[in-house]
Amino acid sequence: MTTITSNLQAVRDAIAAAAAEAGRQAGDIHLLAVSKTFAATALREAYRAGQTCFAESYVQEALDKIAALNDIPIEWHYIGPVQSNKTRAIAENFAWVHSVDRLKIAERLSGQRSAQLPPLQICLQVNISMEASKSGVAPDELDALARAVAELPGLKLRGLMAVPAPSDDVIVQRASFAKLREMRDRLNRQGLQLDTLSMGMSHDFAAAIAEGATIVRIGTAIFGDRIYLGETA
Repeated sequence: MTTITSNLQAVRDAIAAAAAEAGRQAGDIHLLAVSKTFAATALREAYRAGQTCFAESYVQEALDKIAALNDIPIEWHYIGPVQSNKTRAIAENFAWVHSVDRLKIAERLSGQRSAQLPPLQICLQVNISMEASKSGVAPDELDALARAVAELPGLKLRGLMAVPAPSDDVIVQRASFAKLREMRDRLNRQGLQLDTLSMGMSHDFAAAIAEGATIVRIGTAIFGDRIYLGETA
C-alpha cells in the first residue's frame, strides 16, 4: 500500500469517526483532496485509491494537471483567490468554485460559462475571522452578495466556504464553523436553497464536521507537507 493510499484511508476513517461522534452519516461528508503544488502523478495515485474530487488554487498549475489527467474522470474544484483575468479559464475548466467573494467575479464566471456545460457550482467565501490577510466577503455583506449571485445564469449557488484563523483550541474552531453554519441557515430562511458548507482542513476537520461541514478540504494529511516554489495564480 502506497503512502497516499494509506493516508487516504486514514483520513476517511477519521472522517467516519468524527461523523459518528457528531451523530451524522459519513456519506453526507465529501472529501475534497487539496492537490495544489503536488504533481499529477500524486493525483493519479490518489485517484487509483478511489479519490475523484481534487482542489487547486493556482490556475496555470491546475490547467497543466487537467491536461495531464484528461484520461480519468476527475471533478475539479477551484479554491484559490479568483483574479478577474483568470475567470474564463476557471469557468471553462472547473466544476466548482469555492472562493467567490465579489459580485464582479461571479458575473464574469456567469458570462464565461458555456451553455454546453452544467452550471458552475458556487460557494461564497466568507472572511469569518475578519483577517486583513484573508480573502472573503465580510459577514455583513454576505446576504446581498448571495441574493445577487443566486440570480446569475450559468451558476448554481450551493453554499458557503471559510478558512478561519488557525487555532489548536477545538472550542474556538467549532465557534468559527458554527458562525458559518448559522449564516447558511439564515440565508435559507430568506428563501435560498443552500446545501453546502465547505469548511475544515487537515488540522480542524473534526470540529468542522461537528458543526455541519458537508465538504472538508484535506491536503497535507493526504499528500504530505507542501514545498512552495513561488507559483502564481
